[in-house]
Amino acid sequence: MKLNKSIFIALLVFPLTLLAQEETTKTTPSTKAKLERAAFESTALIDNQTNVLNTKGTIELTMNHRFGTVKGTNDMIGIWAPANIRLGLTYGLTDCITVGFGTTKDSRLQDFNLKGALLRQTRDNHMPVSVTYYGNAAMSASPKETFEIITYKGEVIPYRFSSRFSFFNQIIIARRFSSNVSFQIAPSWSHVNLVEAPIKNDMIAVAVGGRVKINPTTSVLVDYSQPLNTFQGRYPLPGIGLGVEFSTGSHAFQLFITNYKSIVQQQNYMFNQNDFFRSEYMIGFNITRLWHM
Repeated sequence: MKLNKSIFIALLVFPLTLLAQEETTKTTPSTKAKLERAAFESTALIDNQTNVLNTKGTIELTMNHRFGTVKGTNDMIGIWAPANIRLGLTYGLTDCITVGFGTTKDSRLQDFNLKGALLRQTRDNHMPVSVTYYGNAAMSASPKETFEIITYKGEVIPYRFSSRFSFFNQIIIARRFSSNVSFQIAPSWSHVNLVEAPIKNDMIAVAVGGRVKINPTTSVLVDYSQPLNTFQGRYPLPGIGLGVEFSTGSHAFQLFITNYKSIVQQQNYMFNQNDFFRSEYMIGFNITRLWHM
């Protein structure tokens, strides 16, 4: 008899326990942390990429322009000198992945690029930084003769189609300290299939940069890029960029001085010989325009 009572009580209490658990689940608020806004206003920070990713379905048009070096003679602080320009388009496949294509005047480079969010900073600092991957594969459309190299022994290395390619990979670690201050550090690896001795094919580098907002639409930008590899008798010089950015909801305009002219990152990291501190820099600007589909 006691056993029957125990079974009866258990059968009565069990459904009530399940109901109580269900009600608790329904009334417990979601504890999912909210994501922090992107650390920067634009996808570019002068000569490098930022952690900004456009939302799904967004098309971005980019124009990167570099005038000639300011140190030139009778060229209106480089404005009349030969310039380099890049036009690019990117598309948001998802809120976390964008793909793009660009074409650059110097070396007639055609680059295909990919950017993806790996980690995102949260407002409660459970995740204190954002981690983003950026990479590209570039192909030069220059004439075949451009890729024939004569060695110091007089030997000619013949043209190969693979000589047209170069590659860039970067991890961007960014933090938004406040609505006005952001910082990032970005280690990278560049590879160029065809180089002349004593330059090697690979370059490890690191970039640091930041933004300080001085009013709702204007920010001061700093960008520094340091190649870490050295080559016997020749080495690439670091890149320094200082500028201002004017940003609205769908436009961003950056005006700056920089000693990097090649625009495509692996070309700058591998081959730059402009010394910023000897006035070998140029005026440049980046313009971005967004269309939300």
